[in-house]
Amino acid sequence: MLTIGASSACFYPDVTEESFIRLCKMNVKTAEIFFNSPSELEDSFTSLLKSYAEEYGVSITAVHPFMSFAEHYNLFSNYERRFYDYMPLYLKLFEVAAKLGAKYFVFHGAKPSASSSDELYFERFAILSEKAAQMGVICAQENVVHYRSQYPDFMQRMKKAIGENFRMVLDIKQERRTGVDPFLFFDAVGESIEHIHISDFNDKKDCITPLKGKFDFKEFFIETIKRGYKGDYIIELYRDSYKDAAEIEEAFLKLQKIMGEIKEGL
Repeated sequence: MLTIGASSACFYPDVTEESFIRLCKMNVKTAEIFFNSPSELEDSFTSLLKSYAEEYGVSITAVHPFMSFAEHYNLFSNYERRFYDYMPLYLKLFEVAAKLGAKYFVFHGAKPSASSSDELYFERFAILSEKAAQMGVICAQENVVHYRSQYPDFMQRMKKAIGENFRMVLDIKQERRTGVDPFLFFDAVGESIEHIHISDFNDKKDCITPLKGKFDFKEFFIETIKRGYKGDYIIELYRDSYKDAAEIEEAFLKLQKIMGEIKEGL
């Protein structure tokens, strides 16, 4: 744990397998897979990704589904039948995550405009978490701007409702967009934060390659570790976040060095 990794999302819209192999060839050893299409859930595709992971010695720590944008409608509305109709798709996603050895399954969840109450949201999430846990996978709620999860108080209430099964993914680009200090999430549910998405920012853009902007990664790493964080730090960017893919590899290597120095001092 406390490793630097990267997400295949960095290379979207390149197809997922090519994005993953690019990470492998950068010598990234901890990766998150962002699925983009239903055909990528087929056994043959899972086997392909697994073969790449084994060949390059990569640990796939998390998966991100392609239906995040519609979770508020498909899973968290007042129309109960739709929730159960979509359940098989999520069971398949959990199965794929388990086959890849991924510990976390990342959820965006519901938007504030969704018709369901927070209580129903927590109930549905708990059901999904139980199903995933049966396969050895943890459902983790990500903070996402314009979603209910964008604020720490929602996360705190969600944890109280779900209990020890609650886990959080902290995305620092998303908290920037919301205008919330990331450490307010640590104050609210710190011991439940187990996965972090990292990126940088400047005066013009809120998501750029790490170490190309104003964010102090060394200070952030030190403070999160002080607060008990033991997970990974995953570089997650958009295609317009960088000019050349070499930036990602350069950032990965520099962040690894920073983390190595911090670990030596622990």
